[in-house]
Amino acid sequence: MIQEFREFLQRGNVVDLAVAVIIGGAFGAIIDSLVNDLLMPLIGIILGGIDFAGLSIQVGSASILYGKLIQAIINFLIIAFVLFLVVRSYNRLATKTEEEPPSPAEPSTEEVLLTEIRDLLKNRG
Repeated sequence: MIQEFREFLQRGNVVDLAVAVIIGGAFGAIIDSLVNDLLMPLIGIILGGIDFAGLSIQVGSASILYGKLIQAIINFLIIAFVLFLVVRSYNRLATKTEEEPPSPAEPSTEEVLLTEIRDLLKNRG
């Protein structure tokens, strides 16, 4: 069982997944900062200084914090849009590298000679 577990860990997929999770966490922190520190204050200024997170309704002794829901939805939309832009840019770069056709190889000396012989025979007949 230990040998089988060791083989599982040494597969490339496990390492790739671990790297993806770590990079995803770091990317998530960047996006959170972008949303919370840059975009939401700008949106608040545009909307007249409204802080969505503070919006609530008092019903009896309960406080319904609907502003946090609005904030979460806006955060999701911004994060999804930024992720869309990143994936779109990556896909464009990937297709550009794939679409470049290989340069045609120059014909060998034998092919050049055979082409000349063929052309000479066509011109004779």
